[in-house]
Amino acid sequence: MSQAKAKYMVTSGFLGSGKTTSMIAFGKIIDRHYGKAAILVNDLGADNIVDASFTATTDILTTQIAGDCICYQHENLVDKLNQLVDRGATVIMSDIPGCGIGALEHVYVQLAERRPGEFDLMPFTCIVDPERLRMLMPEAEQINLPAEMRFLLEAQMAEADIIVLNKVDLISAKEKEKRVEFIKATFPDTPVFMMSALTGEGVDEVVDYLMNHKAAAVHREIGYGSEAFIAAENLLSWYNRRVFFEEKNDKNIDFNEVVEDLFDQVRKGLTAGGNNVPHLKAFAAGEGDDFVKASLIGIDYDVEYDQKLTQPYSAISLVINARAVADSHVMADIVEDALDTIANKYNLRSRTFFVETFGMMEEGRGDGGRASRYE
Repeated sequence: MSQAKAKYMVTSGFLGSGKTTSMIAFGKIIDRHYGKAAILVNDLGADNIVDASFTATTDILTTQIAGDCICYQHENLVDKLNQLVDRGATVIMSDIPGCGIGALEHVYVQLAERRPGEFDLMPFTCIVDPERLRMLMPEAEQINLPAEMRFLLEAQMAEADIIVLNKVDLISAKEKEKRVEFIKATFPDTPVFMMSALTGEGVDEVVDYLMNHKAAAVHREIGYGSEAFIAAENLLSWYNRRVFFEEKNDKNIDFNEVVEDLFDQVRKGLTAGGNNVPHLKAFAAGEGDDFVKASLIGIDYDVEYDQKLTQPYSAISLVINARAVADSHVMADIVEDALDTIANKYNLRSRTFFVETFGMMEEGRGDGGRASRYE
């Protein structure tokens, strides 16, 4: 008897929609009822991805693919998928960067055409944050993100086989109904689900649908490469850093406070310049299962925690990822100033082991050795 093919699914969604938390929630149910789940974490920068560190705290099989979106590294993607299959995975989920669109065409259609029958393609899934959805609704509420960002969110939903409204634990029943009605009216042919990846509400129903349906894997016109796409991408920058903090007198301190204060300092710097950060994330591991994972989805929001450290420490290694609506150099200066402020306030010595910052369309951000010449 031939071995069943591994299933594969792409999870998309706007910055801060909860893609990683959703995949973890899906994975736990898959491991219990359907087979062996695996998560392939993807981002544009080099290693030092918060989501990879966070996912590694679970029992779910995890690896990462960095350096660019999976849309543009087909052979590497297939190699990573096969590595996970060799390690026992039967259901593999991967995300794409939170401003990403086009994975339907560049991943699903490419796999169907170039690797026919190698993987069972599960429904292409878009995770939607109810707060971000306000950008598209009739009232078009102001959430301090440029109008160009509307294009990305709408395009992500337009290419999906299913749309999942996440974080429903944060809104009222009336607001849930309002948002679901809007999604269904806008995308009448696309199944819509509600869930909270954090609390587990509705997750079983989503997984049941995913496991029992297949992707359409056909081209859909979403405006990829259009002027609207380029305008949105031009506004975004990436910032990644790994910094080691140690209290100068080896005193144990609450690093949860350090992280929250750091986020507040970054928030102040962005606000002063009229900028924003659709997603700021930080992760640090303590002893055993102890860790802190913090997120901020904009200058107007409170810091969210998947978990906080349960005890004080004298030193810690912190991974910071930021996806900002700001010039990359401005973002770098803001974080640098915030780190200096925090180090002074908490009597910390800091050493940076990795840092990168780049604009989405910035020349030179790749590592291909390309030279430029100006006459």
